[in-house]
Amino acid sequence: MIPRYSLQEMSSLWSDVARLRRWRDVELTALEGMVEAGLAPREALEDCRARAGDFTAEDAARIEEIERTTKHDVIAFLTFMEERVGPSARWLHLGMTSSDVLDTSLGLTLRDALDLILKGLGRVMAAVEKRAFEHRLTVMMGRSHGIHAEPITFGHKLAIWYDELSRGRARLERARETIAVGKISGAVGTFAHLPPAVEETVCRKLGLHPAPASSQIVQRDRHAEYFGALALLGASIEKFAVEIRHLQRTEVREVEEAFTPGQKGSSAMPHKRNPILSENLSGLARLLRGYAVSALEDVALWHERDISHSSVERVIGPDATIVMDFMLHRFAGLMENLRVYPEQMQKNLELLGGVVNSQRILLELARKGMDRQAAYVIVQRNAMKMYEEGADFRTALLADADLLKVMTPEEIRDCFSTGYHTRHVDDIFRRVFGRAG
Repeated sequence: MIPRYSLQEMSSLWSDVARLRRWRDVELTALEGMVEAGLAPREALEDCRARAGDFTAEDAARIEEIERTTKHDVIAFLTFMEERVGPSARWLHLGMTSSDVLDTSLGLTLRDALDLILKGLGRVMAAVEKRAFEHRLTVMMGRSHGIHAEPITFGHKLAIWYDELSRGRARLERARETIAVGKISGAVGTFAHLPPAVEETVCRKLGLHPAPASSQIVQRDRHAEYFGALALLGASIEKFAVEIRHLQRTEVREVEEAFTPGQKGSSAMPHKRNPILSENLSGLARLLRGYAVSALEDVALWHERDISHSSVERVIGPDATIVMDFMLHRFAGLMENLRVYPEQMQKNLELLGGVVNSQRILLELARKGMDRQAAYVIVQRNAMKMYEEGADFRTALLADADLLKVMTPEEIRDCFSTGYHTRHVDDIFRRVFGRAG
């Protein structure tokens, strides 16, 4: 991923040096398992540990130089280890295949990446929760099809977002469990050259679970679930970003991204204050969906394996996790600093002259015994006067002789109380947050 959308802590997980360190850890832990199983001498393990050392950018460059000859990254790594460690290195990789190293280390990286993502999601959820309670009773217009429907509160909208984020967190936690597996079962997964005890040792010491059954690789449905969970969370964030973009439109202007000192909105129009953060999030979410499709394509490999998945994962592994990490950081900051304009919300509530209370009138007429379709005709014809004549809805209702045969003027006026629409906000908050205030 390009630096513009990369945060250091996440991107460092995918550096060449970090990758080589994980390969080293897998190889040394596997040798430890061989020693415990009586398959390798302890002196070899101690010598390899003492000489393996850390990895630097210069070491990565040397391994890359070797790979230009071997055309195989793991062999290049093992060749380098032989140069560094000496004769004891012959015990490294004994009975193993490259995917034992690659898939186990990939499981470690994806697990650790998800821990950072879950941390970022925690910040997002905290920001959404705080703003939800801040605006628990901030009344605004609810919309369907982009058209005024009935009043809601901005806090209610954010409670819905929080609930969706909770589902996203649960999916990520399941994906973490699914991806945190390793395999040291050999060329076709039969343990022909190493017993399962070695794999169990490696996974236990590295904080993974052994894949119950594997071929030469860990099966890629696990990875598809992982990248699918990221894509779903990205889709949720895009949904929230699209809502913010709509609410920031000049004609609506109920919320607005923070506009910082010195910020410029347009090279041509100095007045512009654009929802650039939200638009950026929409774009990045598209990348995540593409990565998820690529991961799905990797599930169907030939026989015990081919390497068509390898090139894909070298791209989508770092890119998807780095993008998701960046999106969470950006959206958290957006929500923490989001400007909310209750006065404009109130102004928009009154924009259509009260027609948003039409359902209340309809229901009252039904309760009083009027046929629903007959009631609908009465209410709709008065509502249409607002659209076609600019008439006030309440005034029109109070002048309708057919309506006054069933409802008194006071009963009609009572149907215009905003509190009627917000009376169950606390019930919703208790369901979502476990508390109402």
